[in-house]
Amino acid sequence: MYQYLLFDLDGTLTDPGKGITNSVMYALHRFNIEVQDPSALYPFIGPPLSESFMKYYGFTEEQSDLAIRYYREYFRERGMFENEVYDGIYDLLAELKAREKSLIVATSKPEAFAKEILRHFDMYDYFDFVAGATMDNTRNKKADIIRYAMNKCDLTDKASVIMIGDREHDIIGAKENGLDSIGVLYGYGSYDELFNVSATYIAKQPQEILKYV
Repeated sequence: MYQYLLFDLDGTLTDPGKGITNSVMYALHRFNIEVQDPSALYPFIGPPLSESFMKYYGFTEEQSDLAIRYYREYFRERGMFENEVYDGIYDLLAELKAREKSLIVATSKPEAFAKEILRHFDMYDYFDFVAGATMDNTRNKKADIIRYAMNKCDLTDKASVIMIGDREHDIIGAKENGLDSIGVLYGYGSYDELFNVSATYIAKQPQEILKYV
């Protein structure tokens, strides 16, 4: 069975939809781009921001870097707390700790923001380590963040480690590191998205994660 469980943050532990879309809208407004429907920005939830600004708005790398600075202006002050923990997550984490599992966060969100969010929502103490992106984007791809977490926690037995997340980036990042994965359907990814990248397991609700670990 799996002893080390790596959790994505956005769309897996918390629903950050309002905070992320508001932050993206703020950044785009600085470029004189107005978005009327926040749900149109849901694809920004999960992947690295730089990738999303370039993919969905055709930004250059330099424009993307500036957009991220604008994004963080709003996110730092308000956006990170426009967020809520999914139903069942506290019970899941408590049960996993009762089973003496080692829990780790592996998120594309900047590490400092991830820690602040976990503390704000009283989840920080459940986790043995928090691995996130760097502010300068030198570490922002999910595969690199998972690798960083494994190195820091000295996880060499890959069969004992599993990645849990809601988007294809989580599953692909796990595969690139030789890990099994659980795709969750209560976040922002679809069944087809997770199935098409060969998630090892798929869970509809947080409690279903227990039967796979």
